[in-house]
Amino acid sequence: MSLFTRLAYFNCVVEQGSISKASQVFDVQPSSISRQLSALEAELNVRILDRTTRNVGVTEAGLVFYQYSKRIIAEFDEAKRAVNIVHNSPKGRLKISATVAFGENKILPLLPLFRAAFPDIKVEIEITERIVDLIEENVDVAIRSGRLPDSNLIAKKLMNNHFILCASPSYLAHRSIPKTTADLAQHDCLVYGFKGWHDWYILNNKPSKIEIPYYMEVNSVNGQKQLILNGGGIALLPQWAIDEELNNGKLVQLLPQSTFSPCHYETSTYAIYQHRQLVSSKVRVFLDFLSEHFN
Repeated sequence: MSLFTRLAYFNCVVEQGSISKASQVFDVQPSSISRQLSALEAELNVRILDRTTRNVGVTEAGLVFYQYSKRIIAEFDEAKRAVNIVHNSPKGRLKISATVAFGENKILPLLPLFRAAFPDIKVEIEITERIVDLIEENVDVAIRSGRLPDSNLIAKKLMNNHFILCASPSYLAHRSIPKTTADLAQHDCLVYGFKGWHDWYILNNKPSKIEIPYYMEVNSVNGQKQLILNGGGIALLPQWAIDEELNNGKLVQLLPQSTFSPCHYETSTYAIYQHRQLVSSKVRVFLDFLSEHFN
């Protein structure tokens, strides 16, 4: 039994004048209240009630303690109300961390909509490839891609990362269009400089690494996109980063019959947040907002 419950029992007994009446207020057995009062006196090492078979009296020490106990319970109740308001009303600072490409291409364009829906939430977003520590850095939600390490964090899947082998029409106008993965050896290929996403794999039946004699390494998805848009060669990019360019013809998908990945497995993008029994309302509404737009 918590100390606050014992204090509440004590206050009620003083105000009602009997253990029996206090038990009716809390809908518990009188013996339960009596045990908790005895435990409270043992903790204080002071007798605060005079109990007889019929009546309960308050000792001088009990009267002094009652004045403090009343304030403690009142402050605790006020604290609970304040916490519930914060928990149930989406407001306050929401700190987000997102990878550069996904953050710039998919998260930032949505934030004005989120702001319009929840004007009392102040968003602080860090666009970075750095793996942040959510607990140490007080980050509410982190957007990450790839295979996630085992941890106590919760991962909410936003989308699969479908990778597209692509080039610009201007590049292909002066080079033959590759018909097989073997033909890629005759082309100018770019690779991603991020550790773990550097290689090219074909996943048609089982993962098979493609040996690519690349001529440039770029540590940015958007940087690769800008290069190939200007005739810089062939790159393997996530579809969410190039949907618009594929639709308007500025980029062309190559070898569409095959499934590609920069890893030996298919990857996804997730919203990561701390494992808590009670997720704050600002985090909850942001996660729901992401699910609505990506699923």
